[in-house]
Parts: sequence; C-alpha cells; structure tokens
Amino acid sequence: MKIGEVAKATGLSIKSIRYYHDIGLVQAERGDNGYREYSDAQLESLQFVQHCRELGFSIEECKDLLLLKHDPQRCASDVKRLASEHLKVLEQRMASLQALHAELSELVNQCHGGDSPECPIIEGLSGKSCCHH
Repeated sequence: MKIGEVAKATGLSIKSIRYYHDIGLVQAERGDNGYREYSDAQLESLQFVQHCRELGFSIEECKDLLLLKHDPQRCASDVKRLASEHLKVLEQRMASLQALHAELSELVNQCHGGDSPECPIIEGLSGKSCCHH
C-alpha cells in the first residue's frame, strides 16, 4: 500500500507517516521504484499509533506501547503502568484547566462590559484582581 492510501486509511497526514518512518516508529519497505510500501501489519501499527496520539500519548509512549503490542511475552501490568501514568498526567492537566477556567470565569463575571474603560478582566490579567489564585 502506498503512502497516500495509508494516509486515507489511517487519517494521518503524509507528513506524519513520513515522520514516523524517519524516527523508526513504523517503517515501510522501499520498493524497487524507491516508494514506501506499507503492509497490512504496518497499516495496523499506524492506526494503533494514531489512536494512542488521539489519547494524548507522547511519541515515546507510543513507541513503548507499540513494542509491547508486538511482544507476545508482554505483561499486561507493563501496559497498565504506562496507561496509568498517562492517566495521572491527564488528570493533572484537567485539574489545571479547571483552575484556569474558574479564574477566567470569575474575571468574566466581574466585568460588566459597557463603555467604561474600567475592566476587571484587564486588571485581573495584570495581576491586580482580588480573585487571582
């Protein structure tokens, strides 16, 4: 399967597929014509990586998960450990985003809008607000 067909099948850009090839994540075979040719197994690996990336795993984590996926001697506990560590990172990001949301929401609620130059949002962003955390 050629790279354009792989891109359509996976939803990945050709640039991403080439990048994954170049870093050794999922490498295609080169045909006699020099074009990359992807097997069904490589297509499946790219789909796996795409799903991992959608879940926010880093390239390095994707590499580790892909190695575990292809290791028939893998331990499920290793996979769970990687996923659990990533879940903790996501939970920390969510908590941070919730705090940012609360702060910005408070600033927006304090501002009455209108024609007055006084604006609690500008003051809050300048660090002069009472609700700055």
